[in-house]
Amino acid sequence: PMVLYALVSDASIGYLFLGGVIPGLLMALAQMGINSWMAHRHDFPISERVPLREVPRLTLEAFPALLMPVILLGGIYGGVMPPTEAAAVAAAYAWLIAAVFYRSLTLAQTWQAVRESARSTAAIGMLIAGALAFNYVITSENVPNTVRGILAGWEMSPWQFLLVVNVILLVLGCLMEGSTILLVVVPVFVPAAQALGIDMVHFGIVVVVNIMLGLVTPPYGLLLFICAKLSDQPLMAVVRDTLP
Repeated sequence: PMVLYALVSDASIGYLFLGGVIPGLLMALAQMGINSWMAHRHDFPISERVPLREVPRLTLEAFPALLMPVILLGGIYGGVMPPTEAAAVAAAYAWLIAAVFYRSLTLAQTWQAVRESARSTAAIGMLIAGALAFNYVITSENVPNTVRGILAGWEMSPWQFLLVVNVILLVLGCLMEGSTILLVVVPVFVPAAQALGIDMVHFGIVVVVNIMLGLVTPPYGLLLFICAKLSDQPLMAVVRDTLP
């Protein structure tokens, strides 16, 4: 989502990644708390405690896999490669480790992964192409300036504007797919945010976090459907446990 937001706002992807650290940690802490509560509430089974003498061996076995985020983020923040190339390098490294080091990936599985990836990429590419055409219409019809004029007429302060955008994106996130919101709806808000002096990285974090919340909010919470499929549980059961 941050890469797509950078596409429509010209914000720095690296700064967006850094800006997402604090919200990401806050969300992670909240999820840890919910998971702990759910585990006690549902009496989840507990795995056996790992003996201390086994920790060095397990760490050594996991070390190649643990290097992947180091390569990904180190390559971006070290200025070695841009995010798109870093993603390609990380994917190649992941395949190498899975196929050669861990020997857990066959050629048939690799081909299946490539097919699924190509299908997803094509779908997103078509969406981006349509969104860029829509963005061209928005620009040619002077919609951003119209929106800016309306907001100027309302005499909104930056925090009031952010509050309104929060509410709109939360509602849209419940009904629309995240990429569509980023590529079609957000470009309308960007000029208004710039006119109000809102930092584009700050605005991007607000947008992305809102869209992430939409992914787990009914009725069109995409991640809810994925979790229901992966866990083989009824959708309503997943929704009920996700409410907290």
